[in-house]
Amino acid sequence: MNNYKLTIQYDGGRYKGWQRLGNSDNTIQGKIENVLTELAGEKIEIIGSGRTDAGVHALAQIANFKMSKHATEEEVMQYLNKYLPHDISVIDVKMVDDRFHSRYNAKDKTYMYKIWNEQYTHPFMRKYSMHVEEKLDTKKMRKASAYFLGEHDFTSYSNAKSKKKSMVREIHSLEINEHDGFIEIKIRGNGFLYNMVRKIVGSLIEVGLGEMDAAAIPGILESKERIQTGRMAIAEGLYLEKVGF
Repeated sequence: MNNYKLTIQYDGGRYKGWQRLGNSDNTIQGKIENVLTELAGEKIEIIGSGRTDAGVHALAQIANFKMSKHATEEEVMQYLNKYLPHDISVIDVKMVDDRFHSRYNAKDKTYMYKIWNEQYTHPFMRKYSMHVEEKLDTKKMRKASAYFLGEHDFTSYSNAKSKKKSMVREIHSLEINEHDGFIEIKIRGNGFLYNMVRKIVGSLIEVGLGEMDAAAIPGILESKERIQTGRMAIAEGLYLEKVGF
């Protein structure tokens, strides 16, 4: 079997997320698998490094798949980009060792969140950022971000339904940068729970608006009560930026 590693970019705006759904083929995974199945002449299943929610974008999602048919990296890339919708692009294809697994071999992920922080809307980025009209205090937001660093139980900051899996994750870095009216929040960690990044960003926005004291975050984490977290940032501003191996 030939094992191929894909680097994928997508605009998640019109899709129901990454993961294939039984009652819908309107997912990123479903669209790519349909094209690869035609190429391979056999049923193909791809393994993503992780799931992105409905509406979330990716700059470099990593996935791999195996097929019996031999095709060059260039042939696979050309075929995919010819038949995939124009809001999904495969920007790199590599033949890899049979043991390579996109999810199990991933060591960390970096997500980026874009906030448009001006009074007026941004016509060209309204589908790719969250608009916050009131001026955010990034100094307070940076102070708050420090409380998320390190290893914590992020139950409060997740909507994950499973109670069997560990809710402990480690955040390696959290940066907040400003440029040209945008605030970009970059968060890198060893893994993320369902809605975790969007809920963390929501808390940072509340701190930046003066609606919450940064010092409240440790107590929210400690409580493990989801009701303690306030707003959740919208999906449109979130991007899977990088997966580390």
